[in-house]
Amino acid sequence: MIVAVDTGGTFTDLVYLEDSFLKTSKIFSTPEDPSQAVLSILENLKPEILIHGTTVGTNAFLERKGANIAFITTSGFKDLLFIGRQARPALYNLFVEKPRPIVEKKNCLEVKERVSAKGEVLIPLTNEEIQKVINWVLKAQVESVAICLLHSYLYPFHEERLKNNLLPLEISISISSEILSEFREFERASTTAVNAYLNPIIQNYLKVLKEKLPVKLYLQQSNGGWLTVEEALRFSVHTILSGPAGGVNGALIWAKSLGKTKIITIDMGGTSTDVCLVNGELPFTKEYVLDGYPIGIPVIDIHTVGAGGGSIAYVDKGGALKVGPESASSDPGPACYGKGELPTVTDANVVLGRLLPEFFLGRKFKLKKERAEKAIYNIAKSLGLSLEETALGIVKVANINMIKALRKVSLEKGYNPKDFSLFCYGGAGGLHVCELAKELGIKEIILPKIAGSFSAFGLLFSPPIKDSSKTVWFSLKDTQLIKEAVEKLKKQSLEYIRKLGFPSENFEIQAFLDMRYRGQGFELTVPFKKNLIEVFEEEHLRQFGYTLSGFPIEVVTVRIRVKGKPLVNSWKISTKNQNFSSFTTKVFTEKGFIEVPVIHWDSLKVGETLKGPLLILEDFTTLWVEKNFKLTVEENYTLRLEYESC
Repeated sequence: MIVAVDTGGTFTDLVYLEDSFLKTSKIFSTPEDPSQAVLSILENLKPEILIHGTTVGTNAFLERKGANIAFITTSGFKDLLFIGRQARPALYNLFVEKPRPIVEKKNCLEVKERVSAKGEVLIPLTNEEIQKVINWVLKAQVESVAICLLHSYLYPFHEERLKNNLLPLEISISISSEILSEFREFERASTTAVNAYLNPIIQNYLKVLKEKLPVKLYLQQSNGGWLTVEEALRFSVHTILSGPAGGVNGALIWAKSLGKTKIITIDMGGTSTDVCLVNGELPFTKEYVLDGYPIGIPVIDIHTVGAGGGSIAYVDKGGALKVGPESASSDPGPACYGKGELPTVTDANVVLGRLLPEFFLGRKFKLKKERAEKAIYNIAKSLGLSLEETALGIVKVANINMIKALRKVSLEKGYNPKDFSLFCYGGAGGLHVCELAKELGIKEIILPKIAGSFSAFGLLFSPPIKDSSKTVWFSLKDTQLIKEAVEKLKKQSLEYIRKLGFPSENFEIQAFLDMRYRGQGFELTVPFKKNLIEVFEEEHLRQFGYTLSGFPIEVVTVRIRVKGKPLVNSWKISTKNQNFSSFTTKVFTEKGFIEVPVIHWDSLKVGETLKGPLLILEDFTTLWVEKNFKLTVEENYTLRLEYESC
């Protein structure tokens, strides 16, 4: 049996196949020890293979609970991580705070060695210098070491010598030529340092899982595929967007089964909301920034905002209503969970009547409406509004935050959201999606039957993937050199796959080039094809609105993706024999309370159509269908909503 488990900030989700049918489960996460929730949700199953999406690395980084690390670099570059780039995160903000450091300045060491920008050794690394490093690391008593020497992407041997000599110390060692073999010292150093910062944390977490779970374990990567435990132990930075990447991958798979390829995904969970625009294929970026630190590896281009069901609402000093980014998480959770006292988006939905307390979490956990009302009362009193008006305001502010995120991945990148379907999943997404679609002019919404556990579905259907890159610096006219560089990296990538124990003939190879007009500061990544000029200028025109016909073009970096086949590739959805009698309930809207029908998702039939306003219940999610939306039940009990203008 193959199972997928996704651990989020609030819930841990499980998806697996039983007789070709998808089965799901959901329990509260255990933030203090995430492995406990994983072990608990697998208690009654005996899987042979587990594909796991985890937030352990992300949370450790955001909370600055990573390892005590050392940073070793070329003489003169000791402050590399602290200086960063000249670009300001907010141009006119005089009070911008730098991100909290992940390495202390006293733990930064300079090494006497130097390699030129052409890969030539100017100052060799001596044995005496290596011994000095060993003595210093022993004295510093660090758990992990990040090594980033100048121009090591062209000449990695100094880094490799340092690593080999430090291995007997039995500490985690990350070298930039293995983590990110590309130019731009700050991005390479940052990625390597983050990897070193997280390696011991991921290693300890996986050690616990492997001791208690006799399964073959794989971890989801940020690029939409999974990697082996052996790789995860060395390359922890690849797990940064582990769960969200699985959701986007699953959304594209599900959408294609419905004949859709142009979607904007929105995953609203308990802690945050993740959005991504998919135009036929998964979008990638190598410019992802995690809490102020650039991560140079290819990750699915997901934008995250602190607007989840657990996002805390408050009134700021100026008297304005704000929501997030702080979250109540799963412990204590929203006030209606029974432990916390702070008002959240979930509490607002309970007060509005959109979220029915007795049907939460498959009727295994009843929400406490009176606690939600008590939590929101103080805000209502401060604003001079009723409870319901305040709750509606909280939802509207959360929606504004999500709309900004949706515009960032669409309009700000040259895409019209009206040309896409809004693919909604995550336990809380269905309560907000109609308003989001209306605001953006999107006419069609798609909701999969297992929306509440959808990221785990994406993990189950994800393939093994290995990304490799190498900075080369070629003119586009050097066609033979470019081909040779591509073939060399292909060969190295396939050899790496074989060493991991996979038959390389089962893997598809994709090649990409980072290209730019000579003199530009940043590159565009395009597929490696025969008509490279045309492919590059077409993308340049789309992103920037112009081309420089006849201007010299250079190839900066070669990229290879080796992609295998998913372990499972087909599914069916079954519904329970629901003896569910539809009823009506009161929901508060801008026009006051209105009476709406409540229908269970499992009682719907394929081909059936309904019109809003109404509530659709499912074990792990609720859909609020607003007025002027028509609902159609599609294949595999997928719900398609169409907005019909007044």
